[in-house]
Amino acid sequence: MPTIHFLGIIPARFASTRFPGKPLIDIGGKTMIHRVYERCRQVLEDVVVATDDERIFREVEKFGGEVLMTSEKHPSGTDRCAEALEKTEEAKKMKIDVVINIQGDEPFVRHDHIRLLKDCFSDQHTQIATLLNPVHNPDILENPNRVKVVVDSEDNALYFSRSVIPYIRNAEKGVWHNIHKYYQHVGMYAYRSDVLRKIVLLKQSSLEKAESLEQLRWLENGYKIKTRITSQETFCIDTPEDLDRLQKGGFDKAGEPVY
Repeated sequence: MPTIHFLGIIPARFASTRFPGKPLIDIGGKTMIHRVYERCRQVLEDVVVATDDERIFREVEKFGGEVLMTSEKHPSGTDRCAEALEKTEEAKKMKIDVVINIQGDEPFVRHDHIRLLKDCFSDQHTQIATLLNPVHNPDILENPNRVKVVVDSEDNALYFSRSVIPYIRNAEKGVWHNIHKYYQHVGMYAYRSDVLRKIVLLKQSSLEKAESLEQLRWLENGYKIKTRITSQETFCIDTPEDLDRLQKGGFDKAGEPVY
């Protein structure tokens, strides 16, 4: 099997409705973007931060990371990844086979999550890949910020929803998770480069607009999203409250967050 050339891209914006400037917040003596970059470099040879802000650009340069300036007009991290892919291939005169889109607000991104995504592409038919966590807490099923996923017999995603799916008839909601195996989405994607170039050209779909989930656009247009299951959860810093929770918990001896 030929070697697959992976590129990790970390989209990083300064503007954020819930937490402006969060890529530059201090976490145990390092900025969040620094921590994300370091973790990714431990399992990926090529990693680049794609930003639209000079402050983030300078910070990445300061700690010795690779960084690209991208357009301020991108509606999503996927679109920013597509621009970063083109610029990286042009600058390095190389062909990238697969792009891994890593969230810039997960300073403790799991190495195994990246490895699982990479493994998906040992199958030459994989177009897009993402990760799922089993749901053991019934409260998650009712939380619209936790995206639920159903898959087919070959572990391809059938649908993503902010609602609980599937609905179980003739049973109390509090026990649904004991009757059916539910999954929630882990928001990390990998795409074959040719697929990434195509999906960013697609128009917004009706399902995407309804749920505010861009992956539904890809499904509506016939793309397959391969999934892998992981028991490891992620720690995302999306709000100042998340940062407070991390600071109160601190770190264990291995440098992992306690929360």
